Order: sequence, then structure tokens, then C-alpha cells
Amino acid sequence: MAEQTDSKTWVRRGVFVLLAFALIVVDLVPLDMRPSLWVSPDLLLATTLVWVVRKPNYVPVLVVAVFMLMTDFLFMRPPGLWAALVVILTEVIRRQNRDFRNMPLLVEWGTIAFGILAITIANRIVLAIVMAPQAPLALTLIEIIATILAYPLVLFVAHVIFGVTRTSPGEVGSRGQVL
Repeated sequence: MAEQTDSKTWVRRGVFVLLAFALIVVDLVPLDMRPSLWVSPDLLLATTLVWVVRKPNYVPVLVVAVFMLMTDFLFMRPPGLWAALVVILTEVIRRQNRDFRNMPLLVEWGTIAFGILAITIANRIVLAIVMAPQAPLALTLIEIIATILAYPLVLFVAHVIFGVTRTSPGEVGSRGQVL
């Protein structure tokens, strides 16, 4: 039976879509014309993972796929590879949502860090197999570390500003559906 979604869920989905657009625009706008030695964290990935861990019904898989594919095109990455890896990671997390409900923050953070590391390694391996150009390993490691370190901050912002909290056991939507 198809789950019905209430208006709060649709509003939160819209907020996620607007936030994702804002993060993409901020990432595309050049702040300095000199080449930088620092790589910023992938805030779209961290935000997506936070929202999928906390409230998986707010971020449908199609939204994740479309935004990640769009970033593949905009950031000139091989189309579909990073998007597919992120979709796989989010779906693995979505399937284990009940486990994440009772996890302490450090265990959740470690699980997410392992997932980010796994998809980054898979991405580099696939790019090496097809001999596609890659970013230097040091820059990739800095981006991974920065994204992992940014996760608790993104989690805090999502909780305080956007009200994205963990789904509690037995929580029901406005129409009585179990979340």
C-alpha cells in the first residue's frame, strides 16, 4: 500500500530542494580568482546524508539522483558515476534507518564517514579503470576529511534551523501513517 505524505513532509522536501540549489550555486560561484590550496567540504553530500539519516521520507531517491546527476554535469565529473554511488549510499542508509534511530552520535558519524570513504574509493577505482582524469589524491583526501568533519556541523544546522530530528520509534504522520 502506498504511503500518504502530509503537507509537512512536502514542505520539508521543498526546503531540501531549495537548500540543495543554494549549496550548488554557492559551490559554483567563484569567491577568489586565485587557485586555492584548500578544498571545501562537499556540503551537498553531507546535507543529503544528514537528511536521509534523520528523516528519510523528506528526501526521495529521485531527488537525490537528480541533484547528484546535475552536480556531475555542472562540476564536469563523469556523468552518473558519483550520482550512482551517492544513491547507493543513501539507499543503504535508508534501509538501516531503524538502526540509526538509537545510534549514539559518534557511531552515526563513524558509519557516515565509512560510507563517504567507501564511495570515494569506489569512484577513484572506477575512474582509474577507465583511465579518466582524476583530481590529485591529496585534494581528494582533504575533501573527504573536510566533509566528514563538517557532518556534525551540518547535523547541528539541520536540527536547529530546519527542525530535522531523528524519527522516533512509533512516530506517525498527520494521517496516521507509521514513519
